[in-house]
Amino acid sequence: MEYWILQTGLAGLFLISFLAATLLPLGSEAAVLLLAVSGVDPIAILITASIGNILGATVNYGIGRWGRQKLNGAANSKSPHRWIQAESAIRRWGSPILFFSWTPFIGDPLTVLAGVLKIHWIPFLFWVGLGKTLRYGLLLKLLR
Repeated sequence: MEYWILQTGLAGLFLISFLAATLLPLGSEAAVLLLAVSGVDPIAILITASIGNILGATVNYGIGRWGRQKLNGAANSKSPHRWIQAESAIRRWGSPILFFSWTPFIGDPLTVLAGVLKIHWIPFLFWVGLGKTLRYGLLLKLLR
């Protein structure tokens, strides 16, 4: 994987960042760090990884938005308590909770749930973008 990332550079980073933000079990942090230590411009890394990750989260949002009926029914029938908890957290905290879309395990489902609950796309993009960009920025800052 290291060789592939080094060969594809920012294009590979974009793809990994995009896929990592979907429900696929991938992480993009290693690719960010690998490119950073190999001398790629940190600003280019930050922009590429952030845009890829935000667009991947937007796919999750779309899945939630347009698969709303199926997702809502499936979640309620399998684990109604969890669904109610997640829904009440988003309703209580509103779209700012999407800042935490970068966190492992809960971040991707949060973005799907935002679509299911029809959170407006402008605050969705703001909070998701802020959280994901700050995460990559801090990661890159730690290398300096």
